[in-house]
Amino acid sequence: MSLRARFMEDLKAAMKAGQSGQVATLRMVNAKLKDADIVARARGAEVSEDEIVSMLRGMIKSRTESAAMYQQGGRPELAEKEEAEIAIIRAYLPAELDAATLEAAAREAIGALGAASMKDMGKVMGALKARFGAALDAGQASAVVKSLLSA
Repeated sequence: MSLRARFMEDLKAAMKAGQSGQVATLRMVNAKLKDADIVARARGAEVSEDEIVSMLRGMIKSRTESAAMYQQGGRPELAEKEEAEIAIIRAYLPAELDAATLEAAAREAIGALGAASMKDMGKVMGALKARFGAALDAGQASAVVKSLLSA
């Protein structure tokens, strides 16, 4: 089942079950997806599953930053709301690679491409994205590749 279909099915189920937090979060995700559809339509394309996953990762990143700011500002109730939204959104992401697998894949890509310096980071990241697609967390991968290339 596609992510779009899962969003709609889960939204209907949450509405029937009276889960207001989940309903609000899924409506927010659908609104963001419609915005992405409008942008994609302008360039004559459709939003792919990988783009949807990337959108979800961006939503999680912004909510993580917001939660940290709420904690620093002494507003734990708002931070909890953000954390709840993160948990709901994270349920739609594919399983992430563990640290050991990611490091081994990065080492393999560096060796295959003959990467030797930070100038080659883009090539390595491109190879990892091509290999793992949506399962790759670009932030984690970037940190691993950077540490391996600078060592």
